[in-house]
Amino acid sequence: MAGKFELYTDKSGEYRFRLKAGNGEVIAISEGYSSKSAALNGIDSVRRNAADAAVVEA
Repeated sequence: MAGKFELYTDKSGEYRFRLKAGNGEVIAISEGYSSKSAALNGIDSVRRNAADAAVVEA
């Protein structure tokens, strides 16, 4: 099963998304966004940029 993005509204009314792996485990949670369209733009950004992201040790 493929992963999925879940878009939701938090307790303070901000839009957030979480990325879930195919097994249902949450692997990323976004910052809060003031609008649904901004949160959808955040999802689009993750989709575009994550595949080519470098792995670095912090």
